[in-house]
Amino acid sequence: MPELPDITAYISALEARIVGRPIEHIRLASPFLLRTVQPALTDVEGRIVRELRRIGKRIAIGVEGHLWLVLHLMIAGRLHWRPQGAKLAGRKSLAAFDFPNGSLVLTEAGTKHRASLYLFASEEALQAVDPGGIDVFSSNLASFREALTAENRTLKRALTDPRILSGIGNAYSDEILHAAQLSPITLTQKLKPDEWERLFAATQNTLKLWIDRLRAEAETGFPEKVTAFRKEMAVHGRYGEPCPRCGEKIQRIRYADNETNYCARCQTGGKVLADRSLSRLLRSDWPRTLDELEALKRR
Repeated sequence: MPELPDITAYISALEARIVGRPIEHIRLASPFLLRTVQPALTDVEGRIVRELRRIGKRIAIGVEGHLWLVLHLMIAGRLHWRPQGAKLAGRKSLAAFDFPNGSLVLTEAGTKHRASLYLFASEEALQAVDPGGIDVFSSNLASFREALTAENRTLKRALTDPRILSGIGNAYSDEILHAAQLSPITLTQKLKPDEWERLFAATQNTLKLWIDRLRAEAETGFPEKVTAFRKEMAVHGRYGEPCPRCGEKIQRIRYADNETNYCARCQTGGKVLADRSLSRLLRSDWPRTLDELEALKRR
């Protein structure tokens, strides 16, 4: 699932291509993509894009007249920049947004159509899709700690809960916890002051590292290969490979649709966390699916 650094790269690439230009036409290949009825999509056509904004893991496109298009790519949704009027070929193609200089095409791999498109008529209505998590870059250590300790959760769950932090998912939470040298199953209310300092610094530094890296890539071309598995990552998706810090093999915890990668020597004091022995903890602390996690809203 595209997370904060990926969404930031998409927005950077789109700002250079569509801000100040009109949406000439919106073509839907799948009627299930659109999740709102009013306003009508045709109300957007002919209007100029004024700004782009990230809302959690969503991309919001603001156009004239205070209208907002919101794209949620979920797990398998991806964006592509194509020549103007590009055909929607194959079952993966869900929609195209035509501009004078090209077409933004939304695709989704697999058979489960989870990606979604919303159209809102006001700034107030736009807030309906905001889960409420804080932006780590506009927070300080105190507000970061307060958000993560509102409930006593495992660090993995707290980092990926959209009601707590904005835009962090499975991949970058693994990278953050490895950088902080903390166990994914440590409870938030058990952390010591120096561990909070490490976690806060690791969260900001890890995200900034990947935002800068992916933005730089987006400057040379549209981000066509957005993935949660990158060879430069320290632990995520690297089960069985050596830890870049200590050389030990990367371990993993699997539960339902979730997987966590970690280094036992760097993060858990050498202890391998067994899936079966953690099942009771994970059942109560983690949603069974990524869909359930994304559906969480701050009450």
